[in-house]
Amino acid sequence: MLALFGLFTAALLAATLIPAQSEAVLVGLVLAGGHPVWLLLAVATAGNVLGSVINWGLGRGLVQFADRRWFPASPRQLERATRWYHRWGHWSLLAAWVPIIGDPLTLVAGVLREPLWRFVLIVTLAKGGRYLVLVLITVGVRAV
Repeated sequence: MLALFGLFTAALLAATLIPAQSEAVLVGLVLAGGHPVWLLLAVATAGNVLGSVINWGLGRGLVQFADRRWFPASPRQLERATRWYHRWGHWSLLAAWVPIIGDPLTLVAGVLREPLWRFVLIVTLAKGGRYLVLVLITVGVRAV
């Protein structure tokens, strides 16, 4: 149970602007073989999506503090993510898993008032899909 909590926490933190490596934790647990792969995939996805929901909430509620040093995204990151979001609309959230731009993108979705239901749906597909590919690669390597 501690391993699953660790995976959930790593995935949640990795989805915020706090640096964390949920992929390494997931791969390690898959290779260890102590838990069903589907459970590891579900826990990692749930933690990562919840972290993105936190970003969405921060964007929605704290945007008036974007000029403060403690704000979780730099002005440059916000501008880049906003341009991306305006160009592609809510489908840009499919890139929420991409390093560097993904986390600010989820923050911008909150700033731009993306409906939570659609946000969660698209982000779950994106982040769950990334973890699924990672798990399939890991299981394939383990089988060799």
